[in-house]
Amino acid sequence: MERVTISIDGDLLTTLDDLIARRGYANRSEAVRDILRQAIGIDGPNTAQEERKAPCLGALSYVYDHARRNLGRRLIETQHHHHDLTVATLHVHLDHRSCLEVAVLRGTPADLRALADSVTTQRGVRYGGLQLIPVALDPA
Repeated sequence: MERVTISIDGDLLTTLDDLIARRGYANRSEAVRDILRQAIGIDGPNTAQEERKAPCLGALSYVYDHARRNLGRRLIETQHHHHDLTVATLHVHLDHRSCLEVAVLRGTPADLRALADSVTTQRGVRYGGLQLIPVALDPA
């Protein structure tokens, strides 16, 4: 087993510790391993190739600090770069610094995950989640 070091802000660490207590993990390492397994399992080796390529809908929601230098511009550029996947976007001002965006997406699971990852991994995005919705889309 390898040892790694990560940086986590205080609020997120408190949330992780609360999760550990609620679920009964022995330590942080077990909790983080479980969380990683869940994230990887979404599109893991047992997912059928046809399922990975089948068109679907997605809902990407994320909260970000709009005052973070150039973050708003980078997020808009990312959306424009993937304009073919975006159906609609809702933008909500939560407070002086925080904004919530919800994007309705259409494409393959791999394409939607790539877009979600490019958005949610930006520094200043505090929360991000993608919900995939498998549907049979009429090409007409």
